[in-house]
Amino acid sequence: MQLIDYSHSFFSVVPPFLALALAVITRRVLLSLGIGILVGVAFLVGGNPVDGLTHLKDMVVGLAWSDGDWSLGKPKILVFLILLGIFTSLLTYSGSNQAFADWAKRHIKNRRGAKMLTACLVFVTFIDDYFHSLAVGAIARPVTDKFKVSRAKLAYILDSTAAPMCVLMPVSSWGASIIATLAGLLVTYKITGYTPMGTFVAMSLMNYYALFALIMVFVVAWFSFDIGSMARFEQAALNETHNETAVSDGIAGRVYALIIPVLTLIASTVAAMIYTGAQASETFSILGAFENTDVNTSLVFGGTCGVLAVVLCTLGTIKTADYPKAVWQGAKSMFGAIAILILAWLISTVVGEMHTGDYLSTLVADSIRPGFLPVILFLLASVMAFATGTSWGTFGIMLPIAAAMAVKVEPALIIPCMSAVMAGAVCGDHCSPISDTTILSSTGARCNHIDHVTSQLPYALTVAAAAASGYLALGLTKSALLGFGTTGIVLAVLIFLLKDKKRANA
Repeated sequence: MQLIDYSHSFFSVVPPFLALALAVITRRVLLSLGIGILVGVAFLVGGNPVDGLTHLKDMVVGLAWSDGDWSLGKPKILVFLILLGIFTSLLTYSGSNQAFADWAKRHIKNRRGAKMLTACLVFVTFIDDYFHSLAVGAIARPVTDKFKVSRAKLAYILDSTAAPMCVLMPVSSWGASIIATLAGLLVTYKITGYTPMGTFVAMSLMNYYALFALIMVFVVAWFSFDIGSMARFEQAALNETHNETAVSDGIAGRVYALIIPVLTLIASTVAAMIYTGAQASETFSILGAFENTDVNTSLVFGGTCGVLAVVLCTLGTIKTADYPKAVWQGAKSMFGAIAILILAWLISTVVGEMHTGDYLSTLVADSIRPGFLPVILFLLASVMAFATGTSWGTFGIMLPIAAAMAVKVEPALIIPCMSAVMAGAVCGDHCSPISDTTILSSTGARCNHIDHVTSQLPYALTVAAAAASGYLALGLTKSALLGFGTTGIVLAVLIFLLKDKKRANA
């Protein structure tokens, strides 16, 4: 069937923004996403109900089958979610989570220590944002629960360390993919004097949103800087008790029964990423392996190894009859996240078919003053990632546009402009309720999804305002250092004002 083209129409933004607005207003994510998908499909087929049902069926099938062949990337993510649910459930049934929390309580003295531990784990798990959000959530949740840190705060720490660290590190699934994209752009626009790796490093140093989002996490963790609804969630957490304790009648849990499986999960995932990447590369290098790696297959392999390690380490601490219960409980705990993720993928398909990204990219006029280009691209990429729920999709659409515009308007701004796109993509992704990483951070923290979105938003917008000022300074002066300093000063001022306002309202 012939779908209607909305690439030059305001209607292209209606389905995603309708879903986002309904999710925030009603707090019913599944219903809101479902309505957004149905409205988008109706637009695409011109309101014909039979064509609409047919196209909806094709979209669902397309998650696993496209172009006459299996496309198993998304199903593998769902399998990994179920494996991680089982992994966590077995640790809970065996009492290993509780044993680790008790051990942490003896070594970590307060809530600050629990939050700092969670934030610092990103330096171990930065290889992939999905992996980080879910794995660190499983590791840190017993500790943060023990010290009565809110699940919303845990979700914020997971989300605001995942994508920012991945987008800054060349040895990550994000970094390798971006470097490959940059290599093509450098050839297309005949840019000499930069290698793809050198360009990536230069862009990372100008990725003010990602850099200062990470700094903000440590500020929040150390100083308990709670604004907006986060203050309410943190206060409520002091009176809450989460019962993730052993359910089996076996002997007390053991700390090593958590540490060994977690290390197995991390090591086997990294090993699989290197192996699958090496298989797809003509000559082996670590960066080349990460550039060509099959992330989703690696996650399934790592998850399987992690579950096997848990089973071996918990022999004797879980009764044989309790294993099926633990497996079912773990799988069932992920069903809600899986439903949200599937609907998020479907609305992303609608957004792609309605060319929402193309329409948003046309909003940048050709006659802009060159110095304003980085901040405009940052804001546009933020809106696009917010509407589409994907950083990667925003990179794919906006990096070539940013490069082309910079070459045409002011060649010296090409790296600042591409940095601004990367920063905006991460910013919009953080703010979007339909972002994969946002959904998986809620899942990893076992936090209500909308609670996570609304409590993270004030922090993301604060850093975004500071980053926007930095990109304005960068564009006008072409000085990366001045842009960095401006971002830092504006962020410090905003934190001071927000803290002062919070004290006045107390």
